[in-house]
Amino acid sequence: MRNISSVLGRFAKSISVSLVLLFAVTMSSNAQDAKEGAALFKANCTACHKVDRKMTGPALAGMSERHSEEWLVKWIKNSAALIASGDPVANQIYEEYNKVAMPAFTQFSDDQIKGIIAYVKEEEAKANDPNKGGAAAAGAAASSDANNLMILGIAAVLVLAIGVIVILSRVIKTLEKVIANNAAAIEAAKARNEAYEESGKVKFAQKFLKNKKLVGFTALMVVGLLAVLGWQTMWNVGVHTGYKPVQPIKFSHQIHAGVNQIECQYCHGGAFKSKNASIPSANVCMNCHNTITAADHYDGETSPEIQKIYRAVDWDPETRTYGNNPRPIEWVRIHNLPDFAYFNHSQHVSVAGVECQTCHGPIETMEEVYQYSPLTMKWCVECHKNTEVNADNKYYDQLIAAHEKLKKGEKMTAAMIGGLECGKCHY
Repeated sequence: MRNISSVLGRFAKSISVSLVLLFAVTMSSNAQDAKEGAALFKANCTACHKVDRKMTGPALAGMSERHSEEWLVKWIKNSAALIASGDPVANQIYEEYNKVAMPAFTQFSDDQIKGIIAYVKEEEAKANDPNKGGAAAAGAAASSDANNLMILGIAAVLVLAIGVIVILSRVIKTLEKVIANNAAAIEAAKARNEAYEESGKVKFAQKFLKNKKLVGFTALMVVGLLAVLGWQTMWNVGVHTGYKPVQPIKFSHQIHAGVNQIECQYCHGGAFKSKNASIPSANVCMNCHNTITAADHYDGETSPEIQKIYRAVDWDPETRTYGNNPRPIEWVRIHNLPDFAYFNHSQHVSVAGVECQTCHGPIETMEEVYQYSPLTMKWCVECHKNTEVNADNKYYDQLIAAHEKLKKGEKMTAAMIGGLECGKCHY
């Protein structure tokens, strides 16, 4: 009964909360239009612009005093067209920023661009006088009149909900009284059932112990089960399938290799020419992230994870210069073979043409990388048994040429069959 009471109580609370939220949404619906400019700015502009300071583009404070609204609409919608038209102001800005044109936003209407301009003015007013921003918001809220009929309807529904809650509470009290009157009978029946079950368990245990064959068979099954579990445990010693350590930077292969389709060898350049795939230096990351800051997801600020890269290379995004105090990123190794096992990435990637996913799994879908394959000797041997050799490459051409020399009685050196490769001696 208490469960029924709690369920109905939660139901009543949910109705009340829903009505309050509906009322709040109705009152604030007219205020949402005023935020469209802010939403468009944060989604499309914060990667290059800030109101109060210079980033990739200029600081936007005071732009309405420097340019007319009509000019700003043309510039934001298609700066390249305005520059091509010979506009002197547009060409001056174009020259000042190293002849890099601002991206076109032809998908925006004039009203949407004016909303962005209005948002910039409001942010500038807040920066100059915090009280102005609050006064403007209060004035906008006061100017929007709520629909009286909607408010009356909500009030009527609220009153009806309260009546339903009162009726349900009385029904609950009545049911609780009925159950309380029968509580003694229920407890007595429960006690009888428990005593009956207990006696049945005792009788079963006595019969089981008297049957020696059944006891022996059960003991044999337990020993066999423990042996199997022990064997599986020992067999998996040193196997780290699913290992996923915490890395110093939350690097997402899903975003880079999956969404943006960056080739694996762009970062892991050693995979096609060396034993090791190699971990990229932070400078490789900076090839993109000196401009890509993911600011649209962090209210115009640079992503905290990208800031870690900046600290590693001692990069100042304000002055766009490098310092003299770089620090290495201490990545945690995930795939690690025993010292007695030799694996050459280039032999598999360049010679055999094996894809990265064969060993590393669907790396392009991993938000955090983990060890996908067991990397045991049995796993490698099975792969070698099933993988066909691609003989159409220079490696096997060298072997064929070497054997032709042997047939003719000519000398064959170790260099002719790959003896000069560094990985033959240097692990």
